[in-house]
Amino acid sequence: MPKTDILIVGSGISGLFFAIKTARKRPDLSICIMTKEMASNTNTQLAQGGIAVVTNHLKDSFEQHIKDTLKSGAGLCDEEIVKMVIQQAPERLEELIELGASFDKNQEGQWDLGLEGGHSQHRILHHKDSSGLEIEKKLLSIITQTANIELLENHQVIELNTETTKRNEVNCTGAFFYDKNNNAIKYILTRAIVLSTGGCGQLFENTTNPAIATGDGIAMAARAGVEIEDMQYMQFHPTALSSGNKNPLFLISEAVRGFGAYIVNYEHKRFLFKYDLRGELATRDIVSRAISIEMLETQKKHVYLDCRHLDQADFFKHFPSISAHCNAIGLYPEKDLVPIVPAAHYQCGGIKVDRNGVTTIKNLYAIGECARTGLHGKNRLASNSLLEALVFAHQASKNIDKTIAAFIFSSKILLPKFSTVNIKNNYEPYLILKKELQKLITSFYASNDRDSHLAMLKIKMLKNEAENLIDRNEITIPFIEFSNMLTTALIIIKQCQPEKTHSC
Repeated sequence: MPKTDILIVGSGISGLFFAIKTARKRPDLSICIMTKEMASNTNTQLAQGGIAVVTNHLKDSFEQHIKDTLKSGAGLCDEEIVKMVIQQAPERLEELIELGASFDKNQEGQWDLGLEGGHSQHRILHHKDSSGLEIEKKLLSIITQTANIELLENHQVIELNTETTKRNEVNCTGAFFYDKNNNAIKYILTRAIVLSTGGCGQLFENTTNPAIATGDGIAMAARAGVEIEDMQYMQFHPTALSSGNKNPLFLISEAVRGFGAYIVNYEHKRFLFKYDLRGELATRDIVSRAISIEMLETQKKHVYLDCRHLDQADFFKHFPSISAHCNAIGLYPEKDLVPIVPAAHYQCGGIKVDRNGVTTIKNLYAIGECARTGLHGKNRLASNSLLEALVFAHQASKNIDKTIAAFIFSSKILLPKFSTVNIKNNYEPYLILKKELQKLITSFYASNDRDSHLAMLKIKMLKNEAENLIDRNEITIPFIEFSNMLTTALIIIKQCQPEKTHSC
């Protein structure tokens, strides 16, 4: 039976940064990273904007960044967590740069700081418009060269195992996983588990999240009895490229508006100032809501991003990936209006953790988007997510170094619950059910008159349909993912109760 001191589930920035820091500090510990597809397939590598850090204390300050974050979070942020994250930012940035990540500088050799919605100052460090990809590539290159880290791709963790000690404490002692390479369900023993599984954007019809964002970590943690909090706060990004029924939608970075782009309606008129004096630089929730209202009132399927007045050469220099994607589908931002819609982008709630990323189970951690840390509140401030991932990876690494000695490998031998695996993994029936679920959650979330009871009944019907697609003693990957989506959807519905409607 395989075993590892620390099991990390997911290969985004939080999991990789945690692994590197811990491996270097504790070469005596074995670390295993499991990711359900290729390690590079993450939300991190899709992050365009960058990382928010106060680097210029003449024009900016920790206090201003803290104020911007608290304002964006609309009263639900934990102020002490906000302070901790923002004050740690320069040190975590320095570590990231030491690991090889590079960020753009201007002609004077200073940071070419970007401006994004909700920020009062230019403070976004970026690598053109592919900051996440730059970070992901550099961290993965180090992971593959680190002796005590094992990276297992195409290994999908299915379920966490917990045991109650003689002191009546619950510990995570291992996990069941599906080894896609060998088509087998196996069990791994571990002394600590770190969930860095990302969000649940695939629950919505319009999303910028890749197909892997099915709420796996949320579902597994919930089934293990861990508290999940604030899942009703899903952030919609206002500028996803409108392209029919495509899923996911291509994201057009917040930084484009910070660079000077306008949002206009079908009459080519700017309208955001009706909703907020900051116009295009208002926070994502305000801009997304304004666009949704405009679309509803005009009965149009999208509005537009207007970049035609911007310097063409400078625009391409800053946003080569966005320009290339638009050009590939016949759009030229220097002369064409770019159609945009709001899309589900970031999960602000999640697995409840303390300042060290520890859940209510002491040797189970959650970091990155799957965690509810207290930083974001009701609405995440742009480019605070990569920063949060770095800081909580650091905090969790420090904590696990001090506490892991108290946890030993379980002596129990566990066998997988399912005797066979369906190697065909026919996704088509589940894709049909998935679209029904996406339609349900999108409609429920957008409604001002939610019927939670009816939504839960529909979820149960979808669950029954999914269970009818498999034999009693077999399991399939599409069934696993869809089950996790159903579990996460139920949590969202329950946390979107009528008394929370005004803020949900």
